Amino acid sequence: MNGKRIPQKLVPWLEARKRYRLSHAHVQMARELGLNPAKLGGMANNQQERWKAPLPQFLEQLYLKRFGVPRPAEVISLEELISRQQARKEEKRQAQRKRSGFERIQEE
Repeated sequence: MNGKRIPQKLVPWLEARKRYRLSHAHVQMARELGLNPAKLGGMANNQQERWKAPLPQFLEQLYLKRFGVPRPAEVISLEELISRQQARKEEKRQAQRKRSGFERIQEE
């Protein structure tokens, strides 16, 4: 991540992706469905409870039922989402500096 700060609300999703071996698409589907990353363990218990579907298949079924499409149109990884948010934040900072005249003061 090149030393970039990770937003606190995305840290549980990064951990869940690694722990449950989810793809970027599955994490995005779970986030769009409004699932809690801390509760994914109860849904991923298909080794002991054979009747449960594996977590990736379960997420796909929920997503299809809720949105009517099998996968998101554009899959954005968490890292890409973080970099886009930070770029947007930096653009806002630059615009604010430009409006306030901060750059003119530094140039003089």
